[in-house]
Amino acid sequence: MELLLQIFTILIMAVVGGLPCLYMLLSLPAVPIWKIYRSCKYHISFWD
Repeated sequence: MELLLQIFTILIMAVVGGLPCLYMLLSLPAVPIWKIYRSCKYHISFWD
């Protein structure tokens, strides 16, 4: 029973730490992609 509680605790910690990490991993490339899209479509400087 103690082992089951430890495994459950570790799984909860993995989910709580993993979801924000996954979100950051997916959202970080969004900014350069959005800037490239804006520069191509609206002819706005990449650095604005």
